[in-house]
Amino acid sequence: MEQKLLLKRKKGAKSALREEWHRAADGSGLLLLKYPLLEETGIVKHCFTTRLGGVSEGMFSSLNLSFSRGDRREAVEENFQRLATALSVDAEKFVCTDQTHTVNVRKVTAADAGKGIFRARDYSDVDGLITNEPGLVLSTFYADCVPLYFVDPVNRAIGMSHSGWRGTVFRMGRATIGAMQKEYGSRPEDLVCAVGPSICQDCYEVSADVAEQFAREFAGHEGEILRESPKNQTGTADAEKKYHLNLWRVNEIVLLEAGVLPEHLAVTDVCTCCNSGVLFSHRASNGRRGNLGGFLCLTDSLL
Repeated sequence: MEQKLLLKRKKGAKSALREEWHRAADGSGLLLLKYPLLEETGIVKHCFTTRLGGVSEGMFSSLNLSFSRGDRREAVEENFQRLATALSVDAEKFVCTDQTHTVNVRKVTAADAGKGIFRARDYSDVDGLITNEPGLVLSTFYADCVPLYFVDPVNRAIGMSHSGWRGTVFRMGRATIGAMQKEYGSRPEDLVCAVGPSICQDCYEVSADVAEQFAREFAGHEGEILRESPKNQTGTADAEKKYHLNLWRVNEIVLLEAGVLPEHLAVTDVCTCCNSGVLFSHRASNGRRGNLGGFLCLTDSLL
């Protein structure tokens, strides 16, 4: 399904993020975003969703993937069914996080299939999922926070993690790699990873206390990850100052310092806030929005 490219992109990023259109059941276009770097491993299906191609209405229009923000349950379930068709996966095999901005990572198996959508979760406070079982679709959710994708083509294992500012400052990327090392023997240098679409530095203003946490944790990188907001006035007290935080660069630093090779890492050039007509953004909508999703599935056989 050929359509023109819709997303505004940031210059200087290292992404080769691809827009891929699918025809939805009602004839509308369902737009997914994919990383060629992950596809080239030959062992995964993956995507990051957009707002386009679902049945939700109003502020949830139209491919909302959240059951907890007030949308009709039947609409969200239909959206998941459409996504499953576009990805060529079994809708009953989605496994969802329970995101509370932790760095907790859970190993999931076939026994977890459907949890968070068609079955109740029996776990909580989980922002990352890992597996080595083909067919399970690791499912995480966003509206400005950072999706992290991990593929181990040597040991045939995958990970998918949600990293907001708290997850980022506490190094969710490192936590996910550590969990994959423990469970599957994954080596960081073998991993192929991506930092997915999320809010850019220009759009992401934070308070001084948040900036201070990042300056401490990532000492030596302050100039790369923080800049003072132009809104600050001369004489503004330090505690009242605002800063712009580069979550893309911080997560890149986390992954590189954990041992991921630069050539095995794609970093997004797509901002959710800059593209709020196509992507849900908490900041752009003042919280009136649905959820996007990041999805990763190990295939059944080598391609």
